[in-house]
Amino acid sequence: MSLIDWSRAQFALTAIYHWIFVPLTLGLALVMAIMETIYYRTKNDFWKQTAKYWQTLFGINFAVGVATGLILEFEFGTNWSNYSWFVGDIFGAPLAIEGIVAFFMEATFVAVMFFGWNKVSRGFHLASTWLTGIGATISAWWILVANSWMQYPVGMEFNPDTARNEMVDFMAVAFSPMAVNKFCHTVLSGWVLGSIFVVGVSCWYLLKKRDKEKDFALKSIKIGAWTGLVAAGLCALTGDGAGYEVAQRQPMKLAAMEGYYEGEEGAGLVAFGILNPAKETPTDSVDPFLFRIEVPHMLSLLAERDPEAFVPGIKNILEGGYTQKDGTVALSVEEKIARGRNAITVFSHYRIAKAEGDTATAIAARETLEENMPYFGYGYIKNAEDVVPNVPLTFYMFRIMVMLGGYFILFFMVVLFLVYKKDLSRMKWMHWVALLTIPLGYIAGQAGWAVAECGRQPWVIQDMLPTNVAVSQLSTSSVQLTFFIFLFLFTVMLIAEIGIMCKTIKKGPKL
Repeated sequence: MSLIDWSRAQFALTAIYHWIFVPLTLGLALVMAIMETIYYRTKNDFWKQTAKYWQTLFGINFAVGVATGLILEFEFGTNWSNYSWFVGDIFGAPLAIEGIVAFFMEATFVAVMFFGWNKVSRGFHLASTWLTGIGATISAWWILVANSWMQYPVGMEFNPDTARNEMVDFMAVAFSPMAVNKFCHTVLSGWVLGSIFVVGVSCWYLLKKRDKEKDFALKSIKIGAWTGLVAAGLCALTGDGAGYEVAQRQPMKLAAMEGYYEGEEGAGLVAFGILNPAKETPTDSVDPFLFRIEVPHMLSLLAERDPEAFVPGIKNILEGGYTQKDGTVALSVEEKIARGRNAITVFSHYRIAKAEGDTATAIAARETLEENMPYFGYGYIKNAEDVVPNVPLTFYMFRIMVMLGGYFILFFMVVLFLVYKKDLSRMKWMHWVALLTIPLGYIAGQAGWAVAECGRQPWVIQDMLPTNVAVSQLSTSSVQLTFFIFLFLFTVMLIAEIGIMCKTIKKGPKL
């Protein structure tokens, strides 16, 4: 494996571990705030102890998540210094806001939430609990703004004098459609996981027939299931919006998600399919599927809001020549590569002319550079087919995410039916289903991020900066060493967190 492979692996490792903790933090923050709100309104000490119990689990998860998040941000400077130099003026802004505003907001009010019981008024404590969750959500907002900008770079201009991209429109970066949809979908998925966790842990008490916690478990299940059902339904809606943005901004990712090679009008959506491993290149004549079931016209409807619209496939995007929504004809990847290399060449001519004081040459070079700048990143692509992501990985991860999302809606509906219409406390089979659903919540989240990040390869910044150019020039052995150090440390932290959580769950709430 090369330096780029190990650098990607290290970043992926850190991101995967970090995302184990973040969604549960977001989900438990909402559930515990709802429970404390009930305590504030009813003054029933039962709800106070219930809220304190879930806050304890929240705190354990929150503490470990912070450590992985800090390492993740440092890796931008250590392993991806070319990226940080090229777009640090833009990418650094939302991360700085996240650290200065959101993180300190969390850190301030989380202390009041844990240590302020019986020391501050009930109203102030309730506000602290909600503000802790809001702080975590705001933190997620700015991080997802930064990530969304990498998927859809807007609000910036390239300055050839500094060789950096500089922000010119903060609002365009902060509130791009990609960022809004990604934020809503991601946070809602966290609420779903938190709800699954609450229902699963509560069912464990029922499974163990711990009569002392029976009322606690059933009431927690009701809140968790209602919260989860609403969040899962909204997650499906925001997922549709996120998919539409992908279709508009990242058509290659959409094609990979669908295993879609030949574009057509009225394109069908693959509801279920098995890819053909014999399909080696986008241009060969091998059928991409061994088996598939399609929903007619659905891909065109979801991608363009028109059941008869043309949706380009991988081969179309590579070859170009089709008419785009704005009426222009799509360039082939080979043409984009040529324009990108031209941009790199004239950028060099501009720098030389500026250094020599040749104003006329510099002006002419800058005009050519601005004309070709949208394809600058393509100048570093060696072969046209390098812009095609890992199709099997993207295709199957997308379906895992969608199928599990549908399962969660059904799961919460069944739980609510049983808890209101039947005696859930006696249904051992459902207790096991709830417990086994907890890891599925994590798998769905990880699958979603695999689609988002692997589906846009080979780009760190879509169409602007390829991954192989963004990496720091480090020795491969040093990246390998830190990869295994992080793997060991993160695994130890995860085992420790699971152990502490299990001990806390076994101990139960103080009712």
